[in-house]
Amino acid sequence: MTPPHEHFLQIAIEQAITAGEMGEVPVGAVIVDGGGRLIARDHNRTISCCDPSAHAEMNVLRTAALKLENYRLLSTTLYVTLEPCAMCMGAIVHARVKTVVFGAFDPKWGAAGSLYHLGQDPRLNHQVEIINGICADRCRFLIQDFFRSRRKAR
Repeated sequence: MTPPHEHFLQIAIEQAITAGEMGEVPVGAVIVDGGGRLIARDHNRTISCCDPSAHAEMNVLRTAALKLENYRLLSTTLYVTLEPCAMCMGAIVHARVKTVVFGAFDPKWGAAGSLYHLGQDPRLNHQVEIINGICADRCRFLIQDFFRSRRKAR
């Protein structure tokens, strides 16, 4: 566990907290370039944007592509609090992100090791390095606490 990974995952955690405060599923993401410069940070916005594709990962991919004026995000690292789903991993592969670092596994939707391994599928045109478990306890707590409080409210 290297300090830069923890640093950028902490920024993603802050984004996840913001999402939770907005009533969104608390997932946050950050993308950095090959030199370690922050390009974009965001969180889930599916409810507020009425957009099923407005996951934290998709939001930072869109912002980074616009800032870099290129959909190919070569040499970038995407940090996210929760393992990306199949939609997000598909976009990550298409964008040619170099590395994905995530906190908590998602056993119901995860496509970076839990249910699927899209980032390492040799049939695809790009493979993504996956690093997991960074700040895992904190990331897992955010998700579990969010859904626990939602169930209690019902």
